[in-house]
Amino acid sequence: MSSRIPLPKRPPRRPGPNFAICLAMFEFLKSISAKNPNGRRGPEQPAVSVRERVSALRHLPAFLKLIWATSPRLALANIALRLVRAGLPLAQLYVARLLLDAIVHLTRLPAPERQLTPVLTLVALEFGLVLLTDALGRAVALLDSLLGDLFANQSSIRLMEHAARLDLDQFEDSTFYDKLERARRQTLSRTVLMSQVLSQGQDMVTLVLLAGGLVAFQPWLLGLLLLAVVPAFLGESHFNERSYSLSHSWTPERRELDYLRQTGASDETAKEVKIFGLSDFLITRFRELSDDFYRQNKSLVLRRAGWGTLFAAIGAAGYYGAYVYIIARTVAGSISLGQLTFLAGSFARLRGLLEGILSRFSSVADGALYLQDFFDFFALRPRIVRQELTGEKPLPFPRPIQQGFEFENVGFQYKNGTKWAIRNLRFKLQAGEKLALVGENGAGKTTLVKLLARLYDPTEGRILLDGHDLREYDPAELRQEIGVIFQDFVRFQLPAGQNLAVGRIDERHNQPRIETAAQQSLADTVIAKLPGGYDQMIGRRFNGGVDLSGGEWQKIALGRAYMRDAQLLILDEPTAALDARAEFEVFERFKELTQGKTAVLISHRFSTVRMADRILVIENGQFVEIGSHEELLAKGGRYAELFALQAAGYR
Repeated sequence: MSSRIPLPKRPPRRPGPNFAICLAMFEFLKSISAKNPNGRRGPEQPAVSVRERVSALRHLPAFLKLIWATSPRLALANIALRLVRAGLPLAQLYVARLLLDAIVHLTRLPAPERQLTPVLTLVALEFGLVLLTDALGRAVALLDSLLGDLFANQSSIRLMEHAARLDLDQFEDSTFYDKLERARRQTLSRTVLMSQVLSQGQDMVTLVLLAGGLVAFQPWLLGLLLLAVVPAFLGESHFNERSYSLSHSWTPERRELDYLRQTGASDETAKEVKIFGLSDFLITRFRELSDDFYRQNKSLVLRRAGWGTLFAAIGAAGYYGAYVYIIARTVAGSISLGQLTFLAGSFARLRGLLEGILSRFSSVADGALYLQDFFDFFALRPRIVRQELTGEKPLPFPRPIQQGFEFENVGFQYKNGTKWAIRNLRFKLQAGEKLALVGENGAGKTTLVKLLARLYDPTEGRILLDGHDLREYDPAELRQEIGVIFQDFVRFQLPAGQNLAVGRIDERHNQPRIETAAQQSLADTVIAKLPGGYDQMIGRRFNGGVDLSGGEWQKIALGRAYMRDAQLLILDEPTAALDARAEFEVFERFKELTQGKTAVLISHRFSTVRMADRILVIENGQFVEIGSHEELLAKGGRYAELFALQAAGYR
């Protein structure tokens, strides 16, 4: 695109030959018909009032600071190139003015006196400016891409790091998940906002330079220009608000759509979807939600298109009014053809720039609202952190544990819960003791384990370790000394060796330790059957992956517990998927390998439970009784009742 630009002022001359007028008209029409890359509408977004949108701009400094921190070198180069490129439109128009006036001047000279050298020099200069504009545009696009990729990657890393610091109960809150989902979306889409903000600065510089020439000719034309583009800006702002409102309010439904899409076409759910004939149900629900969103969005985009057409017509009318005025001045001889080209080109570019700046301002404000979602997530703070109840540094974790753990009137209630998961719980877990937890589903056993690992803090009461509140210890150090395998353990889509190393991930390159953990959990018999051994990808999500049976996965999970080599080992239904022989072998090894260590075992199988030193019976989140297998049977209480019920099934 070669848009012409006016330059040195000359005394006005009357138009010469017809071809000069045609050339001027050609240059002008070319300048207004060329697509302005900066005049495109930004992504649809915002919501709420104008005041709130403008208020959201306060996040831009912090956002730009993050961009700068991503790569100061790339950011500085990007800004420098944009500043140079901002002055090129004015330079092009000015050279075009000189060129046209030079051509008109030559046509008035006798043929022998017509020297093309000055004209060719100006053509070469304009050609160079066009090449430079293109080269700088490509360089800026390249830097935007590189900087955007780096920013997106670092933002994703920051998001994962921050999520890792948050508390478990925050992940169990739907409001939190909405914030997390919106923050996830921003890690990629905010790179668009970065380009918009930088382009806005570049276009503002270009606008000031071009406006200077227009003001010198006729200041009121700028006012006309503003009147022509402001209606479109206000209309765009309004519909951006509506678009943001729709997108924001649909966050829970979007998560449900993602869930339905994943559930309806996943190897993890395929068996039950087929067995229970759930496909039609899932598809119907997905169709209802997606159609509802489509209807709401369709209504919005249709109204936006209609009003946008009207506002565009108003803008075009204002522009052509100014155009007619400039032509009239040219015909009257007040300005030269070169000045006509300069003014017409400047006005056309200014119109495009103003539309782009105002529209992009709306988009930037809208993007800042989404940016607020991004920063809102990072504003979340965990409650379980390093804290000093006594005003001193966290206590060093005891190695080894001397006295053990003690629950003092511990109660816990889940957020938004209507009842207590655990209440008035009092008992001691001695150092080196094997304690089994018994109770019906929902009795609070897993909640107790999570409190012990300080994944939750008690709502009331306290938990002591060697006589000190658990909150006096560094939670990260505490968890390093606790190995927990939950019943709903994660089946990581990783090689077999790394699946075991999850228990102590910093030892993932310690192959002897990994193999020892596999032997202890009987996972070595599973791995021996895999084509790739310890390097075999487990799970079918990735190419070459091999899936395992439930029992085989459970042996891998048990291997993680042994890999941890922690002082406290907690197993939540560790053998639920194992056959009787495998279960016997696992617990024979378990007794050997936990000698001198503290262990907590949750199981519904009394053949497993009886190997514990003591058994704690919980019902409805409250303490019922505690003692050895023989003591509880002799007592004839709840444990004896449950044991008799299960034993009856084997008679």
